[in-house]
Amino acid sequence: MHHSEPSAFSIYKNQTSGVTFILVGFSKYPHLQVPLFLLFLTIYTVTVLGNLGMIATIRLSPKLHTPMYFFLSHLSFLDFCYSTVVTPKLLENLIVEDRRISFTGCVMQFFFVCIFVVTETFMLAVMAYDRFVAVCNPLLYTVAMSQKLCWSLVAASYSWGIISSFVFIYFMLTLVFCGTKFINNFVCEHDAIVAVACSDPYISQKVIFIIGTFNELSSLMIILTSYVFIVSTVMKMPTTGGRYKVFSTCASHLTTITIFHSILICLYCVPTTKSSWLLVKVASVFYTVIIPMLNPLIYSLRNKDVKDAVKKLMCSSLSSMKCIP
Repeated sequence: MHHSEPSAFSIYKNQTSGVTFILVGFSKYPHLQVPLFLLFLTIYTVTVLGNLGMIATIRLSPKLHTPMYFFLSHLSFLDFCYSTVVTPKLLENLIVEDRRISFTGCVMQFFFVCIFVVTETFMLAVMAYDRFVAVCNPLLYTVAMSQKLCWSLVAASYSWGIISSFVFIYFMLTLVFCGTKFINNFVCEHDAIVAVACSDPYISQKVIFIIGTFNELSSLMIILTSYVFIVSTVMKMPTTGGRYKVFSTCASHLTTITIFHSILICLYCVPTTKSSWLLVKVASVFYTVIIPMLNPLIYSLRNKDVKDAVKKLMCSSLSSMKCIP
């Protein structure tokens, strides 16, 4: 009789019975549970209001219907999504004693975080390319960055995010998990999950390291190349006013990129040692909780068009009040 190889789904079905994970989170610091709960709740509230507010502002303001803000609305959507996948569970674990999460729940959380984080990595690269076209070919900008191209770039970013996640999950499900295991993080993050596997996680770790490094290098190459051309074009500008305008537009994007990529490199491109678990937790907090809050703040506080659009929308919604133009 011919025996077929067991599928990832059949392996998964066999595993889920009797496997429970307990998210250790910040339980080693009981005196910090309530302050952390209040801090993360405040951050999450600002994240949700900031990102949904940014999306609404861009959709409702005709002046912001440009490729740059089209990509920014997708960045806000991604920030809202991966913060929502992680933060509610984090908040729950800070106030309840029972920190269990099912095998399925843990795998699904990791899967969705991967999709949104990988997509954001390339969305930031797409935004760098958009700035390159705007600065280096301003006369051809509207033709070059057509609606079709914008949608294609966004679709490609999401598609690669989904493909990467499926690959990570496939290799993770080839591992054997057994019994009740403590996950040394507040989120189902790859290193923390494979660290409690009952079989050798070498291949799964290698796969995420290779794809993670590829994602980092390829997206950073696009960003660096774009900014090399932007800087060389700006330096040739005759007026300092023109230079300042370009740099102030790009500064928000560069700030976001620097924070986001430095944390991802720490997490996925540097091997984890047992002594660095606290660092992994802190890095996880930054990229899943704090960065999604920072992006709308960075873009709204540093961007005159967004501030003007928000003022206009507030004035029109509060039309009974007299508004100063």
